[in-house]
Amino acid sequence: MAKMMVLDQEVAVQSIADADYICITDIAKYKSGDHTDDLIRNWLRNRNTIEFLGIWEQLNNPNFNPVEFDGFRKQAGLNSFTLTPKQWIEKTNAIGIISKAGRYGGTYAYKDIAFEFASWISVEFKLYLIKEFQRLKEEERLSLGWDIRRNLARINYRIQTDAIKENLIPSELTSSQTNLVYASEADVLNMALFGMTAKQWRESHPGEKGNIRDYASMSQLVCLSNLENLNAHFIKEKMPQVERLVKLNHIAIQQMRLLTQNPDLGLLENGDKHGSAS
Repeated sequence: MAKMMVLDQEVAVQSIADADYICITDIAKYKSGDHTDDLIRNWLRNRNTIEFLGIWEQLNNPNFNPVEFDGFRKQAGLNSFTLTPKQWIEKTNAIGIISKAGRYGGTYAYKDIAFEFASWISVEFKLYLIKEFQRLKEEERLSLGWDIRRNLARINYRIQTDAIKENLIPSELTSSQTNLVYASEADVLNMALFGMTAKQWRESHPGEKGNIRDYASMSQLVCLSNLENLNAHFIKEKMPQVERLVKLNHIAIQQMRLLTQNPDLGLLENGDKHGSAS
């Protein structure tokens, strides 16, 4: 669950069935913290609201019950007409609004519907809600891009370790000796790209958590992914480690220049981190 702060009101966002649902109970609190259920029910009994919800369901929900919808639409606006989120969901098989119980309970609505409710509460609140929601999604997009590149580097590292196991580790080596070879090969790439070993980075950054690669920019992670594939190939070609290090360093310099200086690729850069190829 994510949280947004909109005009000093915290608004929850949940991913439900791979879609974003915004808590309209939280939105109602901006108007009246003590009568959120009443506000939502008053909004639901409005004819314009019923028509909006019905059209949305017809466009997005193949199991929507149009017969029950027509019944609600005919009654909407009458003084005697009342409607709760639970009644709307159960009678029409609606999916645009969801009622949740428990710790994170409340009434949630698909983002389009939540924005419509926010407009009914306050036009100003709706505009700030849309802006904050867009900011949240952009943060998620950037975070996803970072995770993909980080995982890509890890996958390619597995390719490299397999190449080491097949080509560099004699069968008579002990497990501790094997680990030393793996560590040594990891530092070939660290030296080629960052100009230092993992140990040197830890010693120069005693207060940092993780390792040198956790603090790499996106450009560096893309370059690292390429270097891991190349190193695996060089290992299979029986190229000596020192020769591989020099060659990989030259490649890293070329690729980092391209990634950081080409304006068409500038979106990859995530700011300067702890060093680059040199």
